Order: sequence, then structure tokens, then C-alpha cells
Amino acid sequence: TGDLMNRISEDVGKVRMYVGPAFMYSVNTISLFVIVISYMISIAPELTLYTILPLPILSFTIYKLSRIINIKSTLVQEMLSKMSSFSQEGFSGIAVIKSYNLESKINANFNDLATESYEKNMSLVRVQAWFFPLMILLIGCSNLIVIYVGGNQYINGEIEIGVLAEFIIYVNMLTWPVAVVGWITSIVQQAEASQKRINAFLKEQPEIEDGIGLQGKIEGNLKFKNVTLRYPETNIQALNNISIYIPKGTTVGVIGNIGSGKTTFLDLISRLYDPSKGTIELDGNDLKKYRLEELRSAIGYVPQNAFLFSESIEDNIRFGAIEAKEEDIIKATKKAAVHQNITEFKEGYKTLLGERGVTLSGGQIQRVSIARVFIKDPKIAHKQIDGKQTNGAVTATNAVAIKKGSLLGKKAVAAIKATTHAFGFINWKSA
Repeated sequence: TGDLMNRISEDVGKVRMYVGPAFMYSVNTISLFVIVISYMISIAPELTLYTILPLPILSFTIYKLSRIINIKSTLVQEMLSKMSSFSQEGFSGIAVIKSYNLESKINANFNDLATESYEKNMSLVRVQAWFFPLMILLIGCSNLIVIYVGGNQYINGEIEIGVLAEFIIYVNMLTWPVAVVGWITSIVQQAEASQKRINAFLKEQPEIEDGIGLQGKIEGNLKFKNVTLRYPETNIQALNNISIYIPKGTTVGVIGNIGSGKTTFLDLISRLYDPSKGTIELDGNDLKKYRLEELRSAIGYVPQNAFLFSESIEDNIRFGAIEAKEEDIIKATKKAAVHQNITEFKEGYKTLLGERGVTLSGGQIQRVSIARVFIKDPKIAHKQIDGKQTNGAVTATNAVAIKKGSLLGKKAVAAIKATTHAFGFINWKSA
């Protein structure tokens, strides 16, 4: 997350500098060069030739320094991404860090990253620091050439004294454009490095391809036919040859040990993954034929670690149905057994939540998430429950199941008694 946010903010900012100031100054510099040098040639061609002799050296120097800046800019941006990711994880897991008394270790790790980032930035700055002195040095050489060659030409009567003074003025007029060349080159090289990082994730194609779309409403009849899933990143087999039929209107409990494949089984229904082998059918049609928007609109999902946004409680529930009215929200929260808790807050449903809903307790976060499913009124609902969740959360979820038909992923065997069907995972096989 930190790396992605860094690319969105820092890298996009550097590209913006290229398409804005860098482009503007480039046009200004090129125009001034063409006009001034053309006029110099019209006055004294030989003196102009001597005056612009340092320019090839300037071009070569810029080329060599630009390549170094490009490489070092990429390293700096990658280091900044590491620091952003580390910081984001630290803030997200601050409770764990404090409970295990890891503040000193985390601070030490961050200091190591900061030191490494400082060294990479200083390495880049040292190269960039060569630009302006070199530009001014070359302009100074041009002035010396004008004075020496032009002075000899004046002594020999080839040019007037006014031409010599005029050339010195022209050379000094080119000082700022030449100095800007270094700054523009630095911006362009940093923008190039940043654009490559931006393109890296813009070109990423989703592994889950959208379906062609099917006519008719989704009823909710699910069928797994010899479904096997092996994660390509780790080559771990999560599910093996699962076959089960779940008719609409049923409540199915999915139980099993940690790592047995319960969450993976539920994620397959929303097509967060596609099976390696076998097929999943919804109302007799292959799940892959449905458009993702169409499929997921018919599914209500409450994860084990429910997520709430930094919005009001009302707006968090309305994520399930954007156009929902206030009475619909209240009705949903009553079914989820959280209405009473919400009314006890000073601002009620308008209460603003902190990041990830930290204003609420764990049980309240779960129930608000369940209310989000109620207000969505999906054809298929599935929720993950562990042994620590309250009976209120289990009761609320079962209300969804009885009305619409759902799957409950559970580690708490006590919660399974409210389901109409149940099956478990043992060693990645259905039992």
C-alpha cells in the first residue's frame, strides 16, 4: 500500500513537473537559443562559431550526467516506496507494536531505512550539484573566447567595438537558458524514472477476466464440480476436488482448521480467485460467464476482519446500497443488532469513524458490516466467523442466511447449530 501511494503521489508529482514547468522552460530556452544565435551569425559568423564552441562539450556533459541521474532517481524513488510501506504497516499495526513493546526495534529499523534513503538522496544530489557550476563555467569560457577572438578581430579592423560589446551581452543572455538546461534535464530524468514506475502498475492486467454477461436474474443456486485451487505464487494447494450443491434459501456452515481452505472456498464464489481445475456454476451457468459487476452485486460479503471507512456510520452502511433511505438503514441495523449501540452515540448515525472504524468495538464493527449486507439484500451472502465473535453477530448473520441463503465460514463449532447444512475441510478435502 505504501509503495502504491508513493507512486500515486511522488511519482505523479515528478511527471507533472515535466509536463508543466519543464515543458514551458524548454520551449522558452529553445526559442531564445534560435533567435539569439541566428542574430549573432548574421552579425559576425566567425566570432559566433568560436563563441558556441563550448556547446558540444555542454551537450556531452549533460548526456553523461543525465544517465547517472536517471539511475539514481530510480533508486531514490524505490527507497521512498520502502519507507512509505514500512510507515504504513507501522501505523496500521500500532496496537500490536505497543502490546509487544516493539517500539525501540521498529524505531531502529526505521532509522536504518531513513539512513539508507539519506545516502541515496545525497548520492543523487552530489551529481545534480555539478550541473549549475558546469553551465556557468562553459558560459564563462564563451565570454573569454568572445573577448579574446573578438578583441583580435577588432584590432585587425574586422569588426567594430560595438559588435564585441553586443556579443558579450548575447552570451550573457544565454546564461539563464543554459543554466535551465541542467535543471530541465534533471527534471526530465526524474520524470522518466517515475513514469516507468507508474507504467509498471498501469500495465498490470487483472488475473480475473470479466465474463460476457448473462440475461436474467440471479437466483442463488451454487454448484461446485471437482474444484481444485492451487495458488500460483506459492504453489500451495488450498482446495482439492471439492464437489457440493447449495440450493437457494439454504444456510451452509463451512468449518475446518486454520489453513484448511474455508476462506478460499468463500472467495471463489465472488471470483476473487478462479479454480485451477473444475467449475463453479451459478443457476446452472459457469460462474466465469457472469460479468464481475453483475455477480458481485448479487453477493453480500462480510469478511472476518471487517473494514469500515473513515466516514459516518450511516455512510458506511450505505455502501451496501448507495440510494438507501434513512428508514432502510435503521431497519438494517436493527436486524444486525447494532441499532441500540448507534443511538447511544452523541451524533447517532452521523458519528464519524476513525480509520478502519477504530471508534467502534470489534463486535460493533462486525455488526455494522452485517447491516451493510442486510441493506444490500443480496441473493448470496457469506460471512466468516471465528470463535471470539459474539452471539449477537452470529444471530444477525443467521438472519441473513434464513432469508436469502448463505454460507458461513466458521471456526466456532457452537455457531454451526443455526445452519441448515454443514460441511468441513480436512486436509484440504471436503468431508
